[in-house]
Amino acid sequence: MPVLTVVLALLAALANGAASALQRRAALQQQEEEGAAHGVRGRLRHLGRLVRRPFWAAGMAALVVSGALQATALAVGALSVVQPLMATELLFTLMAGSLAFSRRPDGATWLWFLALAGGLALFLGAATPSAGEPVASPGAWPRAGVPLALVVLLLWLVGRALTGGARACVLGCATAASFACTAALIKDVTGRVPDGLPAVFASWQLYAVGAVGLLSLLLLQVTLRAGSLAASQPALTIGDAVVSVALGWVLFEERIALGAHIVPEAAGVALMAVGAVGLSRSPAVAGGWDVPGAHRPRAPGDRHRTAHGGP
Repeated sequence: MPVLTVVLALLAALANGAASALQRRAALQQQEEEGAAHGVRGRLRHLGRLVRRPFWAAGMAALVVSGALQATALAVGALSVVQPLMATELLFTLMAGSLAFSRRPDGATWLWFLALAGGLALFLGAATPSAGEPVASPGAWPRAGVPLALVVLLLWLVGRALTGGARACVLGCATAASFACTAALIKDVTGRVPDGLPAVFASWQLYAVGAVGLLSLLLLQVTLRAGSLAASQPALTIGDAVVSVALGWVLFEERIALGAHIVPEAAGVALMAVGAVGLSRSPAVAGGWDVPGAHRPRAPGDRHRTAHGGP
């Protein structure tokens, strides 16, 4: 497992976590100063003022840096290494939230932190993914893309028929598959860079990145509104990692160790799931410790107030 790939993927996850904390802080500052927006025009004005806030702009810059780092990691390393490492975004969100809101996580939160980190290390250590090819094998995309698109469509239809936590979990699986597909497309595009820019712009994968990436973001918004993070985050975290390993196998001929290695690999995935559930319930990730006034005594008039989430 190349050290450069690991470092780049972890830095991308760190930038993602920082972006989440910075933009949430900007949104909460604006909410505290201006209150909730009402109506379409009010929301548009609210958004226009939000994007001019320094913390929001810093968060957007961090997102751009994260995208560049992830693309570079995919260019030099295996999809089945980079995407599982991106699950550490939850860990970095916790760290960034600690700094942004000057709050210290409790002991239980650090246990979930260790569970996710330990599970990821166990899975990657046991799987030892191979490098594979820089671009997808000829004819591999129809074999992988068509079934994956049908699965995402089926999950979306099933999710619409469900409610609460079950809906969030199923939609989280659909979103995770879409994000894994986006990452695979990015890897295929970056693998064509050595052939020159004309080859990159002539590839359909470049334009598919935009379409599938936009679909992934839309699905994520639907998923986050469908239920709690505790229901959707494990599906998002584990689903992205598992689907990415499968796509790496089919598209880029990446391989992971099987046989007796399956036991520690499964244990690693289970630990990651447990850690994701615990962290998604943590105030640092799910919200709560960053809500204005959350750590001061409640006044009598506060009992009927409700806290609003971030962007």
